[in-house]
Amino acid sequence: MTRLLSLFTGVSLAFIVSGCYESPSVTSYEPGVYKGAKDPLMQANKDQRAETMKKRFEMVQTDR
Repeated sequence: MTRLLSLFTGVSLAFIVSGCYESPSVTSYEPGVYKGAKDPLMQANKDQRAETMKKRFEMVQTDR
């Protein structure tokens, strides 16, 4: 019985540990260089961008 219990414990522990494993992924960053997707808002002219930012702000900050 003890042998069966230790086997069950070992197998259970192996499943628990392997379920938490994530393959490592390394993201390389360079200072001052943005590597994300292009922001369509930045393509607009300054006045359009300011108006859009004002609308976005007002959508989420109305409770304050």
